Amino acid sequence: MFTGIIEEAGQVVAFVPAAEAWSLQIAAKLVTTDVALGDSIAVNGCCLTVTRFDAGHLWFDLLAETVRLTNFSDLKPGAAVNLERSLKPESRLGGHFVSGHVDGLGRIEVFEVRGKDHYLRVALPPGTGRYLVPKGSIAIDGISLTVAEVAGDSIAVWLLPHTLAVTNLREKQAGGRVNLEFDLLAKYVEKLMASRPV
Repeated sequence: MFTGIIEEAGQVVAFVPAAEAWSLQIAAKLVTTDVALGDSIAVNGCCLTVTRFDAGHLWFDLLAETVRLTNFSDLKPGAAVNLERSLKPESRLGGHFVSGHVDGLGRIEVFEVRGKDHYLRVALPPGTGRYLVPKGSIAIDGISLTVAEVAGDSIAVWLLPHTLAVTNLREKQAGGRVNLEFDLLAKYVEKLMASRPV
């Protein structure tokens, strides 16, 4: 479980097909300080398991299905990726509960400066706008953000300069793909309502 509060933006060193899986190597500073084999790290909002590490790098094995369902296939050496270690019971919950299970890919429609802030509008997979409400939460590339607008299967959020400074969003532009995770509560409510007797 994660909070969507990004600890650092790491950098892709390599992302290559290996014998049994895809191998992702990331350079990082903060999240490597207390890492152990088997730890869960959210990378662009996707929960991955550490298979190897050293003082400044993390390695992960990814299934082809994970690559297919996320924006990892867009990663190139040097790309910034959002990193967050899993939540400890005594940790502060500054964002919202994020499972690290990507629900789908969004495509950036608009990303522009408006006044002192940045406006980001994302097209969602068809039919998924029902999971979102204004002032609700969404994880975009693992970042816990507050939904400002919902219009069908499109949402908008406002970004502070700090968010851009500490995440990979500073490298994004219109047309780019982002990993999306909808609020767990919305998905549970939908399932409960569907199974309720009429």
